[in-house]
Amino acid sequence: MKMLRWMCGVTRLDKIRNEYVRGSLGVRDIADKLQENRLRWFGHVKRRPPEYIGNRTLNLNIPGRRKRGRPKLRWLSVVKNDMAGCELEEEDVQDRAKWKRKSRKADPVARRDRR
Repeated sequence: MKMLRWMCGVTRLDKIRNEYVRGSLGVRDIADKLQENRLRWFGHVKRRPPEYIGNRTLNLNIPGRRKRGRPKLRWLSVVKNDMAGCELEEEDVQDRAKWKRKSRKADPVARRDRR
């Protein structure tokens, strides 16, 4: 945000919201970009053969118990939440066009310019 504010020529003292600054420059939230990258990597790994090391580690079960308290957030749990937010299922991984269309939401304007 500091870089975006510098590009617009506004400071925090101007009390302009981050959403307005991002909207005026056409930049999406960093959380959307991270979600897009997680889903892109997940799709890449799931399209590989089942004996690929990435697929083997996704299905890895470690015996034992965790400590008491709040459960640690696992990467696969975050990806499942991302998939639910984008209305994607694990079977959609094989359809690359559908996966790409539904998982990409960061900087849609910049993607159109590259074509």
